[in-house]
Amino acid sequence: MSAIQQRTETALERLLPAATITPQRLHQAMRYAALGGGKRVRPLLSHAVGDICGAEAGRLDVVAAAIELIHIYSLVHDDLPCMDNDVLRRGKPTCHVQFDEATALLVGDALQSLAFKLLAEPELVTDSRRQLIMIGLLARASGSRGMAGGQAIDLAAVGCALTPEELEFMHIRKTGALIRAAVMLGAHCGSPLAEAELARLDHFAKLAGLLFQVVDDILDAEASTATLGKTAGKDAAQNKPTYVSLLGLVRAKEKAAGLRTAAHEGLAPFGEAAQRLHQLTDFIVDRSF
Repeated sequence: MSAIQQRTETALERLLPAATITPQRLHQAMRYAALGGGKRVRPLLSHAVGDICGAEAGRLDVVAAAIELIHIYSLVHDDLPCMDNDVLRRGKPTCHVQFDEATALLVGDALQSLAFKLLAEPELVTDSRRQLIMIGLLARASGSRGMAGGQAIDLAAVGCALTPEELEFMHIRKTGALIRAAVMLGAHCGSPLAEAELARLDHFAKLAGLLFQVVDDILDAEASTATLGKTAGKDAAQNKPTYVSLLGLVRAKEKAAGLRTAAHEGLAPFGEAAQRLHQLTDFIVDRSF
C-alpha cells in the first residue's frame, strides 16, 4: 500500500503543472491541495484491480492520478464557505484559507480539467473505444448523476430526516460514484474482462463506496480532529443526516460489518487475484485516520 501511495504521489508531482509556470499562484495552490496528504484510497483501488486484469503499472498511474485529481477538486470545493465552510483538511489549512476563495474555486476547476486531459492522452490505451468508455465513466461519476449530484442532495438534506433508502441514494452518488469509477477505470487498463466480471467488480465497488461512507460517519462521531486531519464532529454540528444520526452508533457499526462481509463475498470468484481488494476492504473499515 505504501508503495502505491508513493507511486501516486510521484505521478501527481509529475503530471501537475510546475509552480513556476504562469499563473504561478494557481499552480502553487493546485500542488498545495493535491500533494503531501491523503490515504489515496481511490488510486489504491485502481491499482488493486490491475492485479485482476493484468494492467500495466504506468497506465494505472495515470488513471489513479485522474481519479485522485477529481477527488481533490471535490474536497477543495466542499471546504468552501458556500459548502461546508471548513478550515482544516489533511492536517493543514484548507485551500481557500491558505490562498483565497477565488483561487480555491479555480483550483477545483483546473484539477477537474486536468483529470480529463490525462484520460484523453493517446498513449493511455491502444483501443480508442475503450478510452471513450473510460472518459464517459469518469464524467458520469463526477457529474449531476454522480458526485456533484450527491453533494447537491447532501446540501439540501441539512436539517432533514432522511430514510435509510434516501441516505443510501445520496451516498451512492456523493462518495460511492468516484470509488466505483476508480475500480472500473482500473479494470479497463488491462486485458478485457467479461461482462459478468465487470458487473461483479462494479457491485463490489458499490458496496465498498457505501462501506467507506458508513465508516466515515462513524469516525466523524468518534475520532478527534487531530486523528482525522479534518474537523471532527462537523456533520453533527451542521445537523447533517448520517448513518450514525439515523441508525445510532451501534447499528451503524453493524451495517459496516455487513457491508464488509458482502464486499468480501463479492470478490470470491476472482480468487487470489483479488487479494489486494480484500485487504483494501479491511483497510476501509479498520482505518483510524
